[in-house]
Amino acid sequence: MPLTDLLQDLLEDISNPRILWQALAIVGAVAIGLLLARFIRRSWLHENETQNAIRRLSVEGFGRVLAPLLIAALVWGAKLGLQQHQSVHLLRVALPLFTSMALIRLVFYMLRRVFARHGQIGTALQTFEKILALVVWLGVALYLMGLWPDIITFLDNNEIRIGKNRPSLLDILQGAVSVVVLMMLALWAGAALEERLMGLEGLHTSSRVVLARVSRAALILVSVLVSLRLVGLDLTVLSVFGGALGVGLGLGMQRIASNYVSGFIILLERSLSIGDPITVDKYSGRVARINTRTTVLQALDGTQTLLPNEMLITGVVLNQAGTNKAVRLNTRITVAYDSDLNEVMTLLLRQADDVERVVAEPAPAVQLNAFGPTGYELELGFSIIDPEKGSGNVISAVNKNIYALVHSGAIRLGLPPQIPQG
Repeated sequence: MPLTDLLQDLLEDISNPRILWQALAIVGAVAIGLLLARFIRRSWLHENETQNAIRRLSVEGFGRVLAPLLIAALVWGAKLGLQQHQSVHLLRVALPLFTSMALIRLVFYMLRRVFARHGQIGTALQTFEKILALVVWLGVALYLMGLWPDIITFLDNNEIRIGKNRPSLLDILQGAVSVVVLMMLALWAGAALEERLMGLEGLHTSSRVVLARVSRAALILVSVLVSLRLVGLDLTVLSVFGGALGVGLGLGMQRIASNYVSGFIILLERSLSIGDPITVDKYSGRVARINTRTTVLQALDGTQTLLPNEMLITGVVLNQAGTNKAVRLNTRITVAYDSDLNEVMTLLLRQADDVERVVAEPAPAVQLNAFGPTGYELELGFSIIDPEKGSGNVISAVNKNIYALVHSGAIRLGLPPQIPQG
């Protein structure tokens, strides 16, 4: 309906007392929609209060989509109910407005689920969301002005020659929209499936990652194939593209393909798992993530190193999370020669037992390493099973206990002989 006719009909409805029913229907739809959305969102958040932060953000994000969706549905129901008894021009204006708002929020939700990481939204994503909102509102304005039929006719009558084909602008636009929509649905479904798989406690971490990535790749592949069919392209042209892609991989993408395959090998054979403390070449740390091309290694000081997956396959990897996770630590002390060696060694053993993270098996032990120039050189060895939390604090705690013995006089240190002055 053209905007002039719509405005004229609205002016005629304003003089009609029955327009109050339309206004009340809109106000009621807004109020009921907001209340229902708030109630449903609180219920979902309560059910997922024990889930991780990403899951709660996902539930809360979709809760924001519910309000305009419910309002648009209620306005549509009111329009169907009232149009049997009176004109509903005001509802006809309100319906596309609320529908477009619901569409914008739904697309925003899907984009943030796919591209946002840990709740952080990039500048590029924010810019795209603003452009999308502007396009949607422009489309609503054109619809209300009654220009849609003229625009569709113009696009359908103008063609572009592409080889032997002459698709119209409308066909190209419809194909582009179908490709974008299907790709977004595939990426959103992949992100949702990955979230579900990563929450399965009974499945190994590596298996979860493999299944999530394979599922996402399969969904993207299916969406691309369906999109090409909707656009009208012959899928046999993909054989030529596949041959060219194979040549490109063989000539210029060998290392990338090698790292990609190596990542799947690492996950499938479970030689490494997320959280394992490892050492590769001169790099040490805990495996934070195993990505498609690289593995993220987080050191104890918080720095992260990106290691190519091929390096973990072809190089020597020291995995400290094997069958025995205990790491042996030690501290050395020199005691005076006139000390009771058996008593001192017994006292030193007790100092390791009192530290919280020191494990009983393998048990702490004291060794007499050498007879030094100033006294007996003793070494106290003890073990921990959580080296990813650091070892310096454990050694410091043991040394503090030994210092207390030295300060109390229970242990006397071997000191260099004093040279008399004068």
